[in-house]
Amino acid sequence: MKTINIILLGPPGAGKGTAAKMIAKKYSIPQISTGDIFREAVKKQTELGKRVKTIMEKGELVPDELTISLVKERLAQPDTERGYILDGFPRTVKQADELSKFQSIKAVINFNISEEEIIRRLSGRRVCKNCGAIYHITDYPPKKEGICDKCGGELYQRDDDKIEAIKKRLVVYNEQTAPLIDYYREKGLLYDINMSTPPEKITPENSFMQIEEIFKKLDLV
Repeated sequence: MKTINIILLGPPGAGKGTAAKMIAKKYSIPQISTGDIFREAVKKQTELGKRVKTIMEKGELVPDELTISLVKERLAQPDTERGYILDGFPRTVKQADELSKFQSIKAVINFNISEEEIIRRLSGRRVCKNCGAIYHITDYPPKKEGICDKCGGELYQRDDDKIEAIKKRLVVYNEQTAPLIDYYREKGLLYDINMSTPPEKITPENSFMQIEEIFKKLDLV
């Protein structure tokens, strides 16, 4: 198998994280999500966590210098030798420029999805306070409302999943991250997958199949 260095691009709630986990499992490469790393830092109350907590709660982006430093350190770890999936980075053209200085990207996969569907997905998401399991009030509801099926923990709605925060995140995405679509298209690295089909057809399996077709086209697998 060739080295798979890919970026998943798309607005929050597009399904990038779920697709990344499926790719990571099948091809034994790490999913590197800056969002997960930031949340873990906040949970552990590290210096980085303290700096990004307020920013994340507002639905804003963490400053470039913090994010770039974190990602560069992570990509230097030995588990990335066969490749990796970047989920949530880069988010700005500046970050993309910096990334190109120390990494060679094979493909950028862009998730196309409507803002209406994003708001429905994210505002309905609930997370277990104890084990971190994720549910959705209509798509993947727990057996007992407000209670985690796995550990019995309390489910809650993250601040950045509330409607006003979602709308703000989308504004930030459109202003700062959407330009990456043209940036990578001009470099011949961008591949679109369609996530704007009816909700019942927008599934992790659907996106995973489309991504695998791109891998085959590029002779990565």
